[in-house]
Amino acid sequence: MRREVEWRLYTKRADFKEMGERLGISPVMARVLVNRDISTPEEQENYLYGGLDSIPDAGNMLGIGKAVELLGEKLREGKSLRVISDYDVDGVTSGYIMYEGLRRLGGQVSVDIPDRIRDGYGMNVRIVEAAFEDGIDTIITCDNGISCFEAIDRAKELGMTVVVTDHHQIRETLPAADVIINPWQPACPYPYKSICGAEVAYKLIRQLSLAEGKPLGATDFLEFAALGTVCDVMPLTGENRILVREGMRVMPETKNVGLHALLEETGLLKNGKISVYHLGFVIGPCINSEGRLSSATEAMRLLLTEDPEEAGKLAREMKQLNDDRKSATQKGVDRAVEIIESEDLAKRDHILLLEVPGLHESLAGIVAGRVREIYYRPTIIFARASGDETCLKGSGRSIEAYNLFEALTSAEQYMIHFGGHPMAAGLTIRAEDLEALREQLNREEALTEDDLTEKVFIDVPMPISYANLSLAGQLEQLEPFGTGNQKPLFAERGLQLEEIRSFGSGAVAQLALRDQRGQRVYAKIFRPESFLESIKMWSDMPDCDKINKYPKLDLMYRVGINRYRGEQNVECIVEHFRKTQE
Repeated sequence: MRREVEWRLYTKRADFKEMGERLGISPVMARVLVNRDISTPEEQENYLYGGLDSIPDAGNMLGIGKAVELLGEKLREGKSLRVISDYDVDGVTSGYIMYEGLRRLGGQVSVDIPDRIRDGYGMNVRIVEAAFEDGIDTIITCDNGISCFEAIDRAKELGMTVVVTDHHQIRETLPAADVIINPWQPACPYPYKSICGAEVAYKLIRQLSLAEGKPLGATDFLEFAALGTVCDVMPLTGENRILVREGMRVMPETKNVGLHALLEETGLLKNGKISVYHLGFVIGPCINSEGRLSSATEAMRLLLTEDPEEAGKLAREMKQLNDDRKSATQKGVDRAVEIIESEDLAKRDHILLLEVPGLHESLAGIVAGRVREIYYRPTIIFARASGDETCLKGSGRSIEAYNLFEALTSAEQYMIHFGGHPMAAGLTIRAEDLEALREQLNREEALTEDDLTEKVFIDVPMPISYANLSLAGQLEQLEPFGTGNQKPLFAERGLQLEEIRSFGSGAVAQLALRDQRGQRVYAKIFRPESFLESIKMWSDMPDCDKINKYPKLDLMYRVGINRYRGEQNVECIVEHFRKTQE
């Protein structure tokens, strides 16, 4: 069983001509803005032309003023500070921002990251006691802490000061930290809640540097805040979109020796322009691979080194580790799909829970995300916990209609540990409780078949022949694209497929098509295996090369610019396809 995709058309109305004239954009662009619910003139101006100065004042965030005052005192008193972050990309980047920011302000600071296997997520008692033995006066958490009740209680017993900076969902009670900075606190007036841990750290350090009379440069740490935002899958709306756009702009010129080495090792410096794809699927996975298969302290070591030779060596090792991770992940996905298909789990259950034998526990989240994409079902993938075969460590990825964090909270009796967001969560359970947890989550869910059908919205029905460089250039103003700010999609019906030409070792196919006006148009499709199989089935022929008459197709596509050797050409990339119904 594979997911169904339902094609829908945005029908939101506005005076697109007036918008276009006022904003200096085409009516097509105006329709896209309205489709993204960017409806007021102020929102539209900010979306198209807003900069860092339009981001809300960080001083409005609950706890940030108190934290600035407290940390300022610690800096002046020369107290020993320790940053404790998480082991994923958001954790490493937030930890780096906090550590480096405090160091620049003259702080006596060190950094520690939990080991994924030994410690699990977040600060724990062992880490706190190790900090105490090292003479640490103050702990600052990054991208964790809001659920570390036991560890924070222990720190307070030992007489330590604790500042929590986090962005994860909050339960009914809060830990006994001296200060908590988390925009999800009920009393926090900060208007934009969906920011990552790196951005919370970025805001605190900027406020602290101002208070200490040593303000950061306008773009300091932007690239790291952008990287954390994208890799933690935050919505690319509002301030996140501005922050990521500006962070990607300055990233090729980063002064961080380690990040520069990683950009060079992955070939991204040759591109000149960094994209959201590069952050989420090239740089981020390399950093994540250390926390998953080795130790995130190696990723932090890369960001902290000032030795180009050491940075190059670490970057090469990191890329190799990520290549190994990719291979192991694909095997995990293949095994998960095999289990789901053999047991008809996607037909039986709306919520997919399964253990994947032999899967490294650190890869459960990636596999869950891939399986969710295949079946469009909330998915939790489990692996045997290293060092304790009686426990399973799981990672879940959800869909828009299902709040995974709330669902797990309702099944808390099965949890040893858990935490997360509506769309993603991590948990540890006893292996014997897997079936009971599966039964409860599926018994209590209220998802309909409509909820479980992915909806893909067409921005504008538009002939492919209308796409040109001017439109493609305007559409680039809407970048960066990602969660909450999807790439604009266009569609045309009744295109007669005439020719398929594969290139790039079969990774890309170019389609030659004849539209209903008799004009020949072209489109590309990446990873065309599914497309080719569908064409064979619809043509009732085993080999596409021998088909005399291809079917008519409806195509949903996006418009972009292909830049190669100094030349620019418009290109249309197929995102979804179906056979035209006569």
